[in-house]
Amino acid sequence: MEDQLEVKEKQNTIKAYLKSGNFWKPFLGIALGGLAGFLYYHYVGCSSGSCAITGNPFMSTAYGSMLGLFLVKSPCSNGRC
Repeated sequence: MEDQLEVKEKQNTIKAYLKSGNFWKPFLGIALGGLAGFLYYHYVGCSSGSCAITGNPFMSTAYGSMLGLFLVKSPCSNGRC
């Protein structure tokens, strides 16, 4: 009986975390940043293929994702500057 209660409490905390902004803000920042990085590669990217970031769709998507995460999780976005 006690084990079942413990499992339900863990499920409730996971559901609460998934519904909170602590999960969705970074997730959306990464997703939108990656999309922006890919779109930058597609429309503006390097035509010769010799550019380190914009010549490869995976690199531009990765850099865009990191930038999106940084913008969402930076100290200034939480008002701590």
